[in-house]
Amino acid sequence: MSHWYQPDLAYIHDVGFGDYAHQAAPALLAQLQSHHLSSGLVVDLGCGSGIWAEYLCQADYQVFGVDLSEAMIELARTRIPQAEFRVDSIFTTPIPACQAVTAIGEVLNYLFDSDRNTSRLVPVFQRIFAALTSGGLFIFDIVEPGQVPPETISQSFREGEDWVVLVEKYEDLSSMTLTRRIITFRQDGSFYRKVEEVHKQQLYDSAEIATQLQQIGFQVQVLDHYGPFQLPIARKAVIACKR
Repeated sequence: MSHWYQPDLAYIHDVGFGDYAHQAAPALLAQLQSHHLSSGLVVDLGCGSGIWAEYLCQADYQVFGVDLSEAMIELARTRIPQAEFRVDSIFTTPIPACQAVTAIGEVLNYLFDSDRNTSRLVPVFQRIFAALTSGGLFIFDIVEPGQVPPETISQSFREGEDWVVLVEKYEDLSSMTLTRRIITFRQDGSFYRKVEEVHKQQLYDSAEIATQLQQIGFQVQVLDHYGPFQLPIARKAVIACKR
């Protein structure tokens, strides 16, 4: 099993942090419709627990979801049995011919697997371009520097009915990385189980990402919102169309 998004954090992320996908979904569906992509296959990279995939299925799209976390894929399969999901690296998994590819929720930033490094982004973009039909969309969001003031550590917590999560964040601008230390407490009978995970992300400049996509052949928009949903600080949404 992956060392990241293990069962407790996967559960907490699903029930406590799904608002990101819920708020983004209407605008994402509108983007597909506005580009005359009203049906067909959508490949959801870093699909997590399947919240966005469920919106797609309800709108009569076919869905193929990929995530490195077995716990997340188990939640997704339970939520949407009719969709296809695979435990795999988004950087090496075969991408079938499709109408759209999405990677919602900072998916491309995560430094989770050995197949992931900065130089692998362009090959992934090229594979996605090749898989998309003419007029197909590649929609994703990324994290840029600026979540945490330089040389500081931010701390926050959130709690639910049967869980608590504590998060520390630190940015290293010399390596352009963000480190999140995540401690979860999840109720198990009359006790709470503690689990700790450390997540690292590569930070990007959205203008550089846009240039890479344009050189491959995409028409690109960079936004700070999905429709009326304003993205959190230091995030950018990218809408790339294969023309």
